[in-house]
Amino acid sequence: MCHHDHHDEHGHHHGLADGRLAGASNYEVAECPVMPGNQVVKADAEAAGLVRDYQGQRYWLCCAGCGPAFDANPAKYVAA
Repeated sequence: MCHHDHHDEHGHHHGLADGRLAGASNYEVAECPVMPGNQVVKADAEAAGLVRDYQGQRYWLCCAGCGPAFDANPAKYVAA
């Protein structure tokens, strides 16, 4: 679980709805597989090392706390 800012409780995913990211077509966005609903800017996640490759697919994580959870059981999160 992510422990910083608890952005899932503060509408982190609303960034797409309120226009902060809506007009920024150069930002590719993915959903965190560990915390569905949390949107992740792919470039930011890659810069922070918050990516995992599993079975030929790349997954972007919303925070450092999601890394160990994904690593422990990636099949649980990619099946969702």
